[in-house]
Amino acid sequence: MKCKLFLLIPLLWSSFAPEIWSQEDEIKQVVIDLFEGMRNKDSTLMASCFVPEARLLGYNSDNDQIRITHGDDFVKRVMSMKDVYLDEQITSWDIKIDQGLASVWAGYFISVNGELSHCGVDAFQMSKMNDGWKITQIVDTRTKEGCILSDEQDIDQKLNYWHKAAATADEDVFFGAMTEEGIYIGTDASERWMRDELKEWSKKYFERESAWAFTPTSRNIKILPSGNAAYFDELLDTWMGPCRGSGVLEKIDHQWKIVHYHLAMAVPNDVIDAYLKLIKKE
Repeated sequence: MKCKLFLLIPLLWSSFAPEIWSQEDEIKQVVIDLFEGMRNKDSTLMASCFVPEARLLGYNSDNDQIRITHGDDFVKRVMSMKDVYLDEQITSWDIKIDQGLASVWAGYFISVNGELSHCGVDAFQMSKMNDGWKITQIVDTRTKEGCILSDEQDIDQKLNYWHKAAATADEDVFFGAMTEEGIYIGTDASERWMRDELKEWSKKYFERESAWAFTPTSRNIKILPSGNAAYFDELLDTWMGPCRGSGVLEKIDHQWKIVHYHLAMAVPNDVIDAYLKLIKKE
C-alpha cells in the first residue's frame, strides 16, 4: 500500500503542476503589463490590469505616512506625466496562490527619465475574474537607501530610455547615450554611421514628434570579466515588423555608453525564399 501511495503522489503532482505554473505565468504577466503600460503611457493596458474598485497604498518610511490612491486615479496620474518616463522593474518574485486568490511579493526598483529614483517592495493582491487575473490592491514601500542596481539592470533601463528618447524625438538624450566614436548600423547595407553622422542624417526625423518608435520585447545582456564592457542583443517591435538589435557598451566615468549598435530585420525562415526573390528584383 505504501509503494502504491508513493507512486500515486508524483502522478497527482504532475497533473496539478502545469496548472500552477501556468497561473503563476498569468499572474506575472499582469504585473509586466502594468509596468509596460506605465512605460508607454498606455491607459487601456494599465486599466485592464485592475478591478474597478482597486486601490494602491504607498508607505513612505521617511515620514511614516500611507498614501491611498484608487486604480483609475493612478492611471490618470501616470497619463498626466507627459514628459516623465517611468521604468519599473521587478528584481524578485514570491507568488502564493489559493483557488481564485493570489498574493505577489515583489522587490522592485524604478527609474525616472533614465535615472534610478527609488526601490522597495510591491505587494500585489489579485483575484481571478472571468476575464483573467486582476489586481485588487497594491501596497508598496519605497526608499532611496540601499538601492543599488546591478550592471545588467543599469544597462537594461538605460537602453529602454534610449529607445524612448527616439520615440519622443529627444535628440539630446538619444545621442548623449552614445560615445563620440559610437557607430550605428541600420537595416540598409549603406547605413553605417558614426554618431555625429547619424545625428546629421536624422535631423528631419527628430524635428517630428517621434523620430522612430522601437519597443523592446526581450533582451539579453552580458558583462565582460573586466566589468567595464558589455554586449547585448534584443528583440524589437517596430513599424518594419520584428527586428533584432545588438550592441556593445563601455563604462566611462561610471556611466554606461553605447559604442556600437546594429539594427537588423528579423526575417522568418519560412519566407526567406520570397525575401531573396524580392531582394534580387531590387
